[in-house]
Amino acid sequence: MRGRSLLPLLRLRVRLGVNIDHVATVRQARGEKFPDPVQVAQTAVQGGADGITAHLREDRRHIQESDLEELKKHLRVPLNMEMSIDPSIVAIAQKLVPAWTCLVPEKRKELTTEGGLDVQHESDKIGRVVKILKSRGIKVSLFVDPDFQAVKIAKELNADAVELHTGEFARLFRVKDKGVETELERIRSAAETAGRLNLLANAGHGIDYDNVSRLIQVYPFHELNIGFSIVARSLFVGFNQAVKEMKAKLG
Repeated sequence: MRGRSLLPLLRLRVRLGVNIDHVATVRQARGEKFPDPVQVAQTAVQGGADGITAHLREDRRHIQESDLEELKKHLRVPLNMEMSIDPSIVAIAQKLVPAWTCLVPEKRKELTTEGGLDVQHESDKIGRVVKILKSRGIKVSLFVDPDFQAVKIAKELNADAVELHTGEFARLFRVKDKGVETELERIRSAAETAGRLNLLANAGHGIDYDNVSRLIQVYPFHELNIGFSIVARSLFVGFNQAVKEMKAKLG
């Protein structure tokens, strides 16, 4: 309870990381050279994005290596490369040297990331990748479920941050399920654990204009990574305005 009562005093401005994957999804649907994810990323920065996130999937369904190279070249905000621990992807990250990498699980047939890393059973593999990336001066975040043990292992693996998976919260919020409060408590507890362990606590997945205000009430997150809802909103108001509207929600 003490942590909750101090929350308003501890509140800092939450950083907004904008994920541009689905801009590339539209481009790849027709095999064209537009819309250009790099141009959209620059527009997002103009709208107030504090960072840009792009997921280089093993099947290259949206973001391509060339996109990352151009983003690294032109962005004036940190580039966060979402990635699996596949050796070929790790090699690309070593060459690119983005400001951040976020290690995520990856399944070929999934529409989107379905959950956090299995840090308990794959700690050796993940730990080796963390070591490789940090040797190149790249900061590393682990995408994990909001679970005490997962956060604890992330610290043991020498990660710089955790990104808590908020997909279940988003699902429960959307259907107005009472279980949303229990899930928010899980997220708050995991984020507080990260803070006590000197890990940055980020959050991402399924965050939109309706649920974001409720999410940031539970903990002063360092950064939220949001993509699909901003891309969808941009169809109506343009990308700059869509980012501005989300940024305003963060206070």
